[in-house]
Amino acid sequence: MSDAGVYVSTDELVALEARARDLSFVQKARSHQQLAGRMQSAMRGRGLIFEELRDYLPGDDIRSIDWRVTARTSRPVVRIYSEEKERPALIIVDQRINMFFGSRRSMKSVTAAEAAMLCAWRILGSGDRVGGFVFGESPTSEVKPHRSRNAVIAFAEKIAGQNASLHADSKSELDPQALDKVLSTVANIAHHDHLVVVVSDFDGHTATTRDILLRLSSRNDVICLLVYDPFLLDLPTSGDIVVSGGGPQAELALRTASVRSSIDTFARNRGRELRAWQRQLGLPMLPISTAEETAPQLRRLLEQSAWRQRRR
Repeated sequence: MSDAGVYVSTDELVALEARARDLSFVQKARSHQQLAGRMQSAMRGRGLIFEELRDYLPGDDIRSIDWRVTARTSRPVVRIYSEEKERPALIIVDQRINMFFGSRRSMKSVTAAEAAMLCAWRILGSGDRVGGFVFGESPTSEVKPHRSRNAVIAFAEKIAGQNASLHADSKSELDPQALDKVLSTVANIAHHDHLVVVVSDFDGHTATTRDILLRLSSRNDVICLLVYDPFLLDLPTSGDIVVSGGGPQAELALRTASVRSSIDTFARNRGRELRAWQRQLGLPMLPISTAEETAPQLRRLLEQSAWRQRRR
């Protein structure tokens, strides 16, 4: 375990694997690739998963006619099945210095690590290949997608390594394009039919970030897990705090209403901007709080997201 509390022990990895078993990632994008695999596709064909009964149409395969229903209704009815597709997954985990903050329960970096590992275990449990990228203070780490426990454990070690390099007195300068760079790398790999999970606080996001996510989501399933600390949304009404980005420091007088109001407005506007991407780009932007256990939040948010997709 690192000084920030990232889980790297065997027991903790097993515990996260158990918590991940009832998570569900719903594919919303239609696939047009004629490949067999394990992931249910929106494409219909002679697969194994029953989809629906409907009236026979010219051109339908006569082998799909349900003769019992046809006899009862006196009109030809066919049974439609879903095909299955493989969907390799890439998980992008933010471990930059901006993630080294937490006012209760855990750091944003630790919550991101927990969420990423829950996703990795669940994807592996579905029978798909899983890998990803971890970017932060050290050079970006990559684990290529594999369908094995060793790949998930290697991914956990990469996250732990990046997390261990985070320190409050870090002198390294933030790369304002770090998020865009790793997303661009993923976009060059995930050409179609991937599941891409981005776990970050999206600090430093730009119009370029939005464009890359739009390009990714046009041919893949993309889920963004927006990690946040509720401190800025519930500021104390007394005392002062000193903040720093690793260089110059500033003192904030929280006892002053105007200061609290300015910080609150900034935090809420930023949150609204990121959540608006959900409507504009058609991809889930799911907020994960550092103040609560990660697994129940992720389960609840994925269920809500799946419900919205079914209603679309």
